[in-house]
Formats: sequence, C-alpha cells, structure tokens
Amino acid sequence: QVQLVESGGGLVQAGGSLRLSCEASGRTFSAYSMGWFRQAPGKEREFVAAINWSGLNVDYADSVKGRFTMSRDNAKNTVYLQMNSLKPEDTAVYYCAARPNPQTTVVLGLYDYWGQGTQVTVSS
Repeated sequence: QVQLVESGGGLVQAGGSLRLSCEASGRTFSAYSMGWFRQAPGKEREFVAAINWSGLNVDYADSVKGRFTMSRDNAKNTVYLQMNSLKPEDTAVYYCAARPNPQTTVVLGLYDYWGQGTQVTVSS
C-alpha cells in the first residue's frame, strides 16, 4: 500500500508560480512511476505530467509543456510539480498518483494509488 499526501496548492494571480509536493509512504518509492493529474469543475480528470522511477524520463501534457516541471527526490519519497506562468485555465484540483511500474504512462486508469488532491486557483 502507498499513501500519497499533496501540498502546496493555493491562490495565485495569472503569471505567477506555485510548487506542489506529493509525499509517499512506503519503502519502495523508487520502484514506482508517479503522475500528476488535475480536475476542473465540471470536467474529467486529465493528465498533467508523469515521471519514471529514476526521474530521467518525464512526460507532459501539451497544455503545460514549457511551463510546468515535474521532478522527484527518491531519498525523500517526494515528487514535485513546479508550475510557472500560470493561467486561469490551470485552475483545478491537482492529484498525485502512483503506479508500481518504473515506466511512465499518461493513462489515468493505470495508476493504483491517489492522493486527496490540492486546490490550485489562478485568478485573472
């Protein structure tokens, strides 16, 4: 079992930055690939970014490419999402997810564990 706890959400003006963190429980964190997803009101949950076990391979949704950076620190069992140049359309609840496979995937249904989510609100 893996438990995920996100933090770092909040209210920011357009053009601003936030850094989300997701801390995982368990001793085999480095065996998991991790993902960030988001869900805006009235919309389905969508892929944002995913990182492989080593942190050397990261995939991004086209909508965030060049603005968001995902990274991980296996010594701290933590993944991060640095969000720059935020736009109002980035407003959503952001979820961290984990899967017991070292390689990345953008497919929501392949993640086994989910955090409770953290709200990000970008004002115009």
